[in-house]
Amino acid sequence: MNIEIRKAKVEDAEGIVEVLQKAGQSVYSMPTPYIATMEKVAMHIKMCNADKSHTIYVAENDFGQIIGYVAAHWLPYLFLNGPEGYLSELFVREEYRDEGIGTRLLETVKTEAKKRGCSRLLLLNSRKRESYQRSFYLKQGWTEREEAANFVYNLK
Repeated sequence: MNIEIRKAKVEDAEGIVEVLQKAGQSVYSMPTPYIATMEKVAMHIKMCNADKSHTIYVAENDFGQIIGYVAAHWLPYLFLNGPEGYLSELFVREEYRDEGIGTRLLETVKTEAKKRGCSRLLLLNSRKRESYQRSFYLKQGWTEREEAANFVYNLK
């Protein structure tokens, strides 16, 4: 099967929502009805494509089905030698895991980060997630930062 990695288009919203639903993210990111969620995702894709500060890549199979995606944000830092790329989301449909799709999505972001002159990439991963449990990111060459604390301030 041929998998294409490409930048997301607004028309990919429904496929991305399906990936999220299959990944069990509805509790966190989709408290609204399906159509409203799809419209929200489409709006975010449109915003990300409007300037160069965000990028979403999708993995699409031969049948035009979105089977995974990654969202990256390019953040300027005054104290680093270059911007930092922040990966906020990386999801692959369960039935396509262990086929190298997550790796290809990460490699695509790494390539873009190098072109942008980034000094590093950062991501957060819950220790309860399957990807953390199987050391996916460690196997990809990422390092877990022991000295960092992750804080969240909920606004809603």
